[in-house]
Amino acid sequence: MPSTPADFRRLALALPETEQRRHMDHPDFRVAGKIFATLGYPNKERGMLKLTPVQQEDFIRSCPAAFSPVNGAWGRQGCTSVVLAKATERALKEALLAAWRNHAPSELALSSLKHQSKRKSARAKK
Repeated sequence: MPSTPADFRRLALALPETEQRRHMDHPDFRVAGKIFATLGYPNKERGMLKLTPVQQEDFIRSCPAAFSPVNGAWGRQGCTSVVLAKATERALKEALLAAWRNHAPSELALSSLKHQSKRKSARAKK
């Protein structure tokens, strides 16, 4: 099922200690004051994620219709555009989480990994 701007916002704000602000007339999402994603750039059908170049390559390989580098140097550094209507909620959630972890303080990012690991093992036991 395709994602929407509302999905992007909901998934981003579900990440620990994330806040929404505005940057250059677009909503952005921050952890510890650092932007990890923006919504509505270059148009309302897209979002941007601050991934590493390796992460960017992985997401583009797994879903080339949805993910692409942004233009110029930012894109070469990992900033990745996502066409929301072409991204599944799962792919979008994974990409947002990767971007969030890239910018979250180490202790917060590690605690989210531990929490996620506990949830997976609890599901496996069911």
